[in-house]
Amino acid sequence: MKLIIAIIQPSKLEEVKEELYRQEVNLITVSEVMGHGRQKGITEIYRGAKETGNLLRKIRLEIAVNEDFLEPTIKAIVKGAKTGETGDGKIFVLDLKECIRIRTEERGGVAIG
Repeated sequence: MKLIIAIIQPSKLEEVKEELYRQEVNLITVSEVMGHGRQKGITEIYRGAKETGNLLRKIRLEIAVNEDFLEPTIKAIVKGAKTGETGDGKIFVLDLKECIRIRTEERGGVAIG
């Protein structure tokens, strides 16, 4: 079992969801988050002076998958989120030690769905 955490542009959420649904990945958690990467926020000119914003609005996806869904999920996120520009985001893959469905108390891969 793996936990995929993806940080993407807000404007790409619908495209990523469509790609995930095509791969039959339907169980996702979506959060609005703030952060920045190498671009360190937005640089704007305000009254003739450069102003750099600290944090940018991003979307965080959390998706628990069994091993056989790992690569299709990663490919779907990349396909839906990629623009080729700085700030497209990141994908993190972590080992998921345990998953428990509260309603039935099922454990492991069965509990993921």
